[in-house]
This record gives sequence, structure tokens and C-alpha cells, in this order.
Amino acid sequence: MTSGTSRAAVDPEQACPIAPVVDIVFSRWTTPILWALNEFGRQRFVELSRRIATITPKVLTQRLRQLERDGLVVRTYHAEVPPRVEYEISELGRSLAPLFAHLAEWASVNLEKVERARQDHDATERVGARRN
Repeated sequence: MTSGTSRAAVDPEQACPIAPVVDIVFSRWTTPILWALNEFGRQRFVELSRRIATITPKVLTQRLRQLERDGLVVRTYHAEVPPRVEYEISELGRSLAPLFAHLAEWASVNLEKVERARQDHDATERVGARRN
């Protein structure tokens, strides 16, 4: 390199300071869980499972544990017969609500544009593939 600077590998967190947030908040199933807890309040496991019908119990358990570890969800155990466990979004998790609101707004304005762009791209790809 002629400029005298080297291009050493850059830590992704330094290259993009929101990368750790994206990893935490936007990993698979996290947003539906947080959304459901924010919209519908405290819920038992089975209620969450019904609201997010396509998630398996194993994955829901794993995600809830991770969200509790990250401080985004509070798990409350009630020592009664039978035992009852409830989950609710924490204040830290609730602080993500404006971000989700902005994303929901962006989605309502732009998802159709994204879909059209995908269709245009795929049509162009098919035409290019026929030529080869």
C-alpha cells in the first residue's frame, strides 16, 4: 500500500458499533418474543408458545433463557402447586419499543419496495440465465 497504512482485519464491533445490538435483538425469534411480551404483557410459556405458533418449545425455552440472561426479559417463578412461571419484558427490553416502532414504520413504507426489487432482480437473473 502506498499510503503507508495497512489494512489489518478490523473488529466487526469497531467497524459497525451497532453489530452487537443486532446480534442480541435481531437474532431469530427474539423480536417476535419481545414484541409479544411488549404488546400483551406478562405471559406464561404456553401463552407465548400459542402466540408464536411456529416456534418449537425447545427453541422458545432457549431464547427466553438468553433474553433473561441479556436482561431483556424477566422470569418470575411462583412456588405453588402446580408451579407457575411467567415471563415479562424488562425495562431494558421495553426501552427497545421506539426502535421497534421505527422499524414497523419503515416496514409499512418500504417492504413493498423491497419485494418489487426482489422480483425485478429475480426476473433479470432468470433472463440472464437463459442467455448463458
